[in-house]
This record gives sequence, C-alpha cells and structure tokens, in this order.
Amino acid sequence: MKSRVETLTPPNTPKPIGPYNHIAKVGELIWIGGTAGVDPATGLLAGPDVDSQTRQIFRSFEVMLATAGSGLDHITHINVFLQRMADFEAMNAAYVDMMGEHRPARTVFAVQEIPKPGVLLTMNLTAVTRHGESSDKP
Repeated sequence: MKSRVETLTPPNTPKPIGPYNHIAKVGELIWIGGTAGVDPATGLLAGPDVDSQTRQIFRSFEVMLATAGSGLDHITHINVFLQRMADFEAMNAAYVDMMGEHRPARTVFAVQEIPKPGVLLTMNLTAVTRHGESSDKP
C-alpha cells in the first residue's frame, strides 16, 4: 500500500505566514509545523509575553490535533524555539499547565530571530493519531 501525504490548515487556526500548511499526516503520524501564539480570530498575538503566547500555541495545537484525529496526550516530540532563553522558566510554567501530566520528548532552542514581529517563541511537534481511531482528514 502506498503512503499518501495529506496536508491541511484547519479553520480556527492562525493563517500561515508562508507557503505551507500547518499539518502534514501520513498514516498514523502527524507533524505540525512552526506555530506562534497568534489568535486566529484576530490575527494578532495572544499577548506580549511568553505565557500568553505559549498558551495560545497549545490552544492552536489542540484544534490542529483534533482535526487530525489526535490530541495533546498523543504528542511524541515538541521543538520549542525561544527568542530569549531568559523566557525558559515562563514558557515551562505555561507548558506544564497546558500539557498536564503528559511529558513527550522535547528540545528547546534559542533562536536569533522569528519571522513574525513580536513573536517570542514558536513550537512544532510530532504526534500520532489516537489508537484505533482514524480520520478521513489530515
């Protein structure tokens, strides 16, 4: 059987700032590209601080993962790209709040710049679909 790559940017998620979709899915595997703390309703940052931006990223991830037949508890790995490593503790506090007890593998990078002005961090992830469930859409 051939694997097919399905891609999608679901409604109620921030509009991509480049030529890409947020989600790529092949079978049970899901990848979500770089996501910033942008409120999809307004197109504006969820707030000027790492806490509000981190929480918005996870709200967007929840929508994207649900569309792909998954959830936060099925994340296998997250990359965090911080503009200032001084925001590490604030990001961690919001991260723990949003992720609950689930602790997937994670890598944190300090980056010099992020494409959208005012964005303090972005995240991307890899996840799997819910066991025994299938989605017709990515």
